[in-house]
Amino acid sequence: MSIVRGGGTKVGQPARCRVTFPAVRIVVAVKHVPDIQADRTLGQDGRLARDGGDGTLNEVDENAVEAALVVAESAGGAEVIALTMGPDDAVDAARRALQMGADSAVHVLDEAAAGSDALGTAHVLAAAVRKIAEDGPVDLVVTGMAATDGLTSLVPAALAAELGIVALTLAVDVTVADGAVVVRRELDHADETLRAALPALVSVSDRANEARYPNFAAIMAARKKPVAVWSLADLGVPPDEVGSAGARTRILAAEPRPARKDRVLVTDTGDAGAQLAAYLVEHKLA
Repeated sequence: MSIVRGGGTKVGQPARCRVTFPAVRIVVAVKHVPDIQADRTLGQDGRLARDGGDGTLNEVDENAVEAALVVAESAGGAEVIALTMGPDDAVDAARRALQMGADSAVHVLDEAAAGSDALGTAHVLAAAVRKIAEDGPVDLVVTGMAATDGLTSLVPAALAAELGIVALTLAVDVTVADGAVVVRRELDHADETLRAALPALVSVSDRANEARYPNFAAIMAARKKPVAVWSLADLGVPPDEVGSAGARTRILAAEPRPARKDRVLVTDTGDAGAQLAAYLVEHKLA
């Protein structure tokens, strides 16, 4: 559906044009993370080294983008805006979202934001969402349930708290209708359906969908889509509130994970299954 806004017409004047606005305006947060298959290390400052050149869009954020696009398509003409925060190459995550079908993107780029913890990240993203809302209300914020570089799952709830909106987390299905969002969550022994009035935030599980793969035409079209670059000053965020200066957590020490020495290798001569079962029973793992 769409919202039609127009004004009255004075006698003797031609009728005004009726302007159709998107029914739903969606911001989807995406993050550029190191490839999960690559070796990851911490620098001297305790921050994750991100200069390996093997970064990618956070896997679960692909599910978030897909969920946002499905909602937009079902709403008929809704707008999807990708939002990312990070160094220069973080824009690659936003461009991937554009290739998948997002309409535009925002990249928060500021050296002072480097080293932000989950709460600092949420603070910056919330400021960006509020700035996006200056051009029209944001009805729905969609995120992945976690980022593979930190795996804290804190940002979605913290972002909702910063924005003062309801958070519906770990969704495997998302629908929007009649001014509300409805999500389904899969628990260990039951399914749960939650409903909240818009605006709201939804974090999406990795089991929510299978993200679309952009074709060549979509990749080429994404090059022409706008990507706004905003600094902390543009957002009105003081540098000392975020980044390493404002972080409420810090790494005290870190060391490489030691190599495993207790591996048991089984040569399959036709009875590997039986050997595995016996091992599990012997060690009370079954």
